[in-house]
Amino acid sequence: MPRTITPAPWEELVTTALLGTDRRPAEGNDGPAGLLDAAALHTVRRRAGLLPAPAAPRPEPAPADPRPPLPTAARRRLAQLLADRSAAGGSGGRRGTAPDLTELIPQWLATANQHGFRAPAALLPPLLDAARSRTDLRPQALAFAGPRGLWLAGLNPEWKFALRGSSSGSLLPDVTDPEAVARLWEEGLFAERVALLGAVRAHDPASALTLLATTWSTERAEDRLMFLDSLRTGLSAVDETFLEEALSDRSRNVRSTAAELLSALPESAFAGRMAARAISCVSPDLADDDASVAVEAPHECDAAMERDGVVAVPPSGRGERSWWFGQLVEATPLATWPARFGGRTAQEIVALPVADGWAEELHAAWCRAAVRQRDPEWARALLGTPSVPPSNGPGTASLAERSKLLAILPAAERGEWVADFIAAHGLSEAFQLLGVCPTPWSEPLGRSVVDALDIARDAGSYPWSFSGVMGLAERCLNPAEADRLEVLTTTPDEPENASPGANGYWSEAFQRLVSTLRLRAAMDLELIPG
Repeated sequence: MPRTITPAPWEELVTTALLGTDRRPAEGNDGPAGLLDAAALHTVRRRAGLLPAPAAPRPEPAPADPRPPLPTAARRRLAQLLADRSAAGGSGGRRGTAPDLTELIPQWLATANQHGFRAPAALLPPLLDAARSRTDLRPQALAFAGPRGLWLAGLNPEWKFALRGSSSGSLLPDVTDPEAVARLWEEGLFAERVALLGAVRAHDPASALTLLATTWSTERAEDRLMFLDSLRTGLSAVDETFLEEALSDRSRNVRSTAAELLSALPESAFAGRMAARAISCVSPDLADDDASVAVEAPHECDAAMERDGVVAVPPSGRGERSWWFGQLVEATPLATWPARFGGRTAQEIVALPVADGWAEELHAAWCRAAVRQRDPEWARALLGTPSVPPSNGPGTASLAERSKLLAILPAAERGEWVADFIAAHGLSEAFQLLGVCPTPWSEPLGRSVVDALDIARDAGSYPWSFSGVMGLAERCLNPAEADRLEVLTTTPDEPENASPGANGYWSEAFQRLVSTLRLRAAMDLELIPG
């Protein structure tokens, strides 16, 4: 005789399964078999109660991507890199001798984009997943994914970042078509509007400002800030009137950005006002061979200064007068100072002693001005000689500020300066400086880094103290250096007082470096168009 199954709510069945039928018997059912029968009955009833839904409209076909396909070997390599990223959880590892494939994805994407290849359709999902989890990959990954990647991202909410953060695959209207431009400006996504503003600006800067002015007063503060920031590209005297008006914006961040951009226009009225204020604070004494500089910082921050972007309230721990003074000098055109100092060069001005302990504040402000105005002469003067310790240098001891100054110099000069710095001071303070050097590293810079690593090994240090530099070397050394570095993969005898086992770890690290360089060389060959 068939058994009668008593229907029960699904939540009750789940509770019984969790607690066990011994502790909570299902009503009307006997034991585990009865519980499973009841669950099966409930499942069938739920499925039978579903009504067929109308078919959703098919998505529009993916747009064409005219770029050439990847070579077969490069396609396999990309699949391997993306699979390794998933298996490792995107973290990579620093032990063992095998290359960290996760860290090679950015270089692979950059090279593929340089050659103009299109992404394989089957690998678009893992590529978008990689870009979702690593923001540093997004610009290169979305450029490689192209219009089909954006089309696919529109079908999956998890990839919506691609629609917000990239306009590389968006079809912008003809910038000479005012109706199409106005329509996208009023109706487009934020990323599309930023891209449109840039495209119009490249074609006609005045038209871009006119377009921005049509909606400026109704934009959100954060959007006004981003639009204003986009004016950095192609900044010119044409922008002065608009930026002057932005000095009265209701957002403090917008006002500060407008002031920063105006200070990069040395002929602007704003730059002249700031220069007049700064000159009144800096008094050079050039009467004899013992030339020096005296500083008299402002005693108040008046309304006119605040309107020009000077922030009145200093951060915690900063004095008001030094805070105001630094902002004035930072916004003053550097071309002001040679005339103020009797025709002296930037290097001669920076070398002058500054009275009453104001040297650090004055030099730090000059550093910020050099970065803002992209002035290589002042950057060289403030960096000084690489062999001089940062604490005794002419500008600033801050490695972060020094990195910004280095970024202004030509690429080759950057590499030479950092190579000499490492030769004089080792690697302990060089990590940030290496980050602004062009890749692959020049032969002198690469040799300087490797020699410093070898010296650290001979000194008995543990390699993980230099793991950051070693990771940079794996990504930035010229792959042609692999054979020359083979000798470093051996395990020499440990010196006295060395950390136990350190040389074995060093040997492992150098083996990983060599194998990574060889893999990078193979990747580059695979991406050469046939």
